Amino acid sequence: MHNKPLSLARKFLFGCAIALGAVLLAGCSMTLTNLTPPSLPENPSQIYTISVRVTTQAPAIIKSSIQACIVIDGQNHVMQKSSVVEDQYDFDYQLPAGRDELKYYFIVYYKYDTATGARSHEKVTELQQAKIARRYVLSLEVNRGPIGARVSVLGRGFTPGDTVYLDNVPARTVYESPNSISFFVPAVEANRNYKIMLGSAAGNSPVGTFRVDTTNVQVFPAALTLRSGQSQSLTFTLPYPAPQGGMLLDITTDVPESVIMPEVVVPAGQTTVVIPVQGGKKGTGSLFLKGYGQGDVSVPVTVN
Repeated sequence: MHNKPLSLARKFLFGCAIALGAVLLAGCSMTLTNLTPPSLPENPSQIYTISVRVTTQAPAIIKSSIQACIVIDGQNHVMQKSSVVEDQYDFDYQLPAGRDELKYYFIVYYKYDTATGARSHEKVTELQQAKIARRYVLSLEVNRGPIGARVSVLGRGFTPGDTVYLDNVPARTVYESPNSISFFVPAVEANRNYKIMLGSAAGNSPVGTFRVDTTNVQVFPAALTLRSGQSQSLTFTLPYPAPQGGMLLDITTDVPESVIMPEVVVPAGQTTVVIPVQGGKKGTGSLFLKGYGQGDVSVPVTVN
């Protein structure tokens, strides 16, 4: 007497289990991958492309029914299927004035086949976030050069307070514009690679890798003997023309009150520069040029 009702109940539960299994299978067989980087370089139009990849594995999912949407500030926006990349959906978002970040999530609506017909389902991601980078580095102008070479860094958001570092060694940095700065390669060990870092009050930004090459410089005369107030020319010669931006020869001395001389920069395209050296207070010491040849170049100086 009780076999028929029990059989119907079992069939009902079995059917529910099949339907639930189909839902779970359809949901687990779809993967949503956010293709948008967490940091977006600022652009003048303030329009940013948000992208998601929708990957399906279950044959039951009806691909033609897939509709990808993005929810930003509570507003649901339909995304457009990419004409270039398969399974990718894009949305161009106009960032409101005064905002420097956006939070969003994706919803994908789709249908899947079951024994009883097509059913609707949806897949939702967790909350995503992207910040607008007002300041960023695009590239180094070159990736190797000798000590003293001037190297440009291209990007956006540079300030006069920025300093370029080779590993932890600060380089003389020249602010040119919000989109360009340059630095002179400091007197560091040659024939090795250095990590370039841009440092400021806003934090540190990696720039790239730079290799410091060895080079030579000749100085004539090899020694100076001056009277106080007297000037004498000192000639610096490179084995090849100075690169674009010129080549800074960072001269130091152990008798700064005895030597009066200008900054030494070999002009771009030139191999030689001549600078005047004037005697100051009486003293004996040397001029030093680090990182050239097999070691430091030194020029003895005597001021009577």
